[in-house]
Amino acid sequence: MLARRLGAAAVAIGLATGGAFHAMETHRMENASLDRAAAGARHFESSAMQVVLGAGAPGAHSALSRLLDRTRFVGIRVFGADRALVYEAWEDIPPVLVDAARSEHHDWPAPGGSHRNWVEVAGERLILVVLPLTGDRGRLVGYVESVSRLDASALQAQRDRALDAALTSATSVLVTALLLYPLMLAMLRRSVGLSRRLLDSNLSLIRSLGNAVAKRDSGTDAHNYRVTLYAVALAEALGLPKKEIADLVAGAFLHDVGKIGIPDRILLNPGKLTAGEFEIMKTHVPLGMEIVADNPWLEGAASTIRHHHERFDGGGYPNGLEGESIPRAARIFAVADVFDALTSDRPYRRPMALGEAMKTIERESGRHFDPDVVVAFMVIARDKHTAACQADDATLRLMLGEVLSRYFVADSLPETGDSRFVRLGKESARQPTFPFA
Repeated sequence: MLARRLGAAAVAIGLATGGAFHAMETHRMENASLDRAAAGARHFESSAMQVVLGAGAPGAHSALSRLLDRTRFVGIRVFGADRALVYEAWEDIPPVLVDAARSEHHDWPAPGGSHRNWVEVAGERLILVVLPLTGDRGRLVGYVESVSRLDASALQAQRDRALDAALTSATSVLVTALLLYPLMLAMLRRSVGLSRRLLDSNLSLIRSLGNAVAKRDSGTDAHNYRVTLYAVALAEALGLPKKEIADLVAGAFLHDVGKIGIPDRILLNPGKLTAGEFEIMKTHVPLGMEIVADNPWLEGAASTIRHHHERFDGGGYPNGLEGESIPRAARIFAVADVFDALTSDRPYRRPMALGEAMKTIERESGRHFDPDVVVAFMVIARDKHTAACQADDATLRLMLGEVLSRYFVADSLPETGDSRFVRLGKESARQPTFPFA
């Protein structure tokens, strides 16, 4: 990809540079031709021209012809102070060139100035230079116009020189890009390595925080793996974009991180909580928000952490949000979280049978849960639950590794990391596909 992008950029810059050099070189050569023609025309600013302007027609025309430099100019025209043509002389050139020069309108320069122009005709270029003629005390007495010719071969030589300049500059850009490629590739590899190690660290942090809460709450981290897998499978069934699913993964693993701050007498109480104890339990939501606050990488996970206890009918906490005002990730996770809680073995109750749990979820559609999410979950629940029940802890980790490889590019992380999340992604690439994939 780097080679393609660098090559495309080099070609684009080379073309732009070559075009610019071609235009500059063409402009330079055109101006040089004009300058040479103007310099050559200066010899017509002579006293002989006074003779031409004041003499009779036959002798004057002969004098004018002698002034014509047949090696450089193909025509000369003399005008009076009133800009009327006085005399002209031409080399033996095609009439179309003479007619083109005669029909060209030009400025009439003031004494000391000049007018330069060219005319493209019949594949050739005529360069016209007009100079003012002055007499005593700088008085304007007329004008002289010299006409020089660049034939097709001379024009082609100019174009070839301009093209050579363009090709040289474009080739220089491409060669420079080729020489820079190894250096840029090394820098890119280093940058990618640093980014991957940063991703490794972030995933390790998520795993550590999530497992710390799970160990304290339920004694196992399997709940975090299962609920994350349920939530991702449901999000994929609903067609969520990858970025939103990646945020959901982080939010699912850290959804109860605030329970770190809940006292054991309440968190581990196997019985029904009192109203006061339940109010304390609900503080795990703001505590979780405080834990992930100011962490830009977990910004997307915050909505799941904050709102996974909201209810679709508005009866949840902490904000009492209703309907689609609840973030979509939180609505999806709420179904996955409650389903796993119903079907999991807890110290204070036995797990609910799959059919009964599905009926409970369906019964709460429109009250606790988003009906659209429930409909999608009913389609996948049986298969995903069966896969989760058949999986041991190691298999669950591999299943999660597949999720990470899809949404965190964990399968391309370097071997230098020691995070289990990193190894999960690498191991999953070598394992058969699991039903959660």
